[in-house]
Amino acid sequence: MQDSAAPPDPDSLDFWSFIALANRRLSQEFGFRHQLATEVLLTLNRASNLVTYDLESAVHRPRGRSWSAFRVLFVVWLAGPLEPSAAARLTGMSRAAVSNLAKSLVSEDLLTRTPGETDGRSVRLSLTEAGHAEMLEVFEAQNEREAGWVEVLTEAEQRVLVMLLDKLISGRAGFATRR
Repeated sequence: MQDSAAPPDPDSLDFWSFIALANRRLSQEFGFRHQLATEVLLTLNRASNLVTYDLESAVHRPRGRSWSAFRVLFVVWLAGPLEPSAAARLTGMSRAAVSNLAKSLVSEDLLTRTPGETDGRSVRLSLTEAGHAEMLEVFEAQNEREAGWVEVLTEAEQRVLVMLLDKLISGRAGFATRR
């Protein structure tokens, strides 16, 4: 029988046993008080990373796209022509990242860049016909994959999860966060 004070074999840990270990060590050895906050955010990050990796590897990479490129195409597809700064805000990416991705998507004839209406230096990103056709095909595959991820939750549970995540995101106004 393993001594409870002895550290476990790191190779025997899975995600949940690591969380239990982290909670115990953070409180008992280091005196941190907010283990549940750590558990919530570690779990949220883990879920987000798993879903993102799965969608990218199963849907986007086989089509020669990255998750980031999909995000840019997705917001332009649904929001319509927009400036790169708006695309950056909607994707959660930096303006520089959107601009770099837009260059390659323009060269692949998925996006066009046209002069902005208000400023001679601004541009607007729009989907080409090829970009629109690709998004219809890609999103059909992604949406099926998304449904597979959430099918373990009832519709009510899915709505509660969205509500709780919205509350978590909206409630961060009490401290300065980086975007």
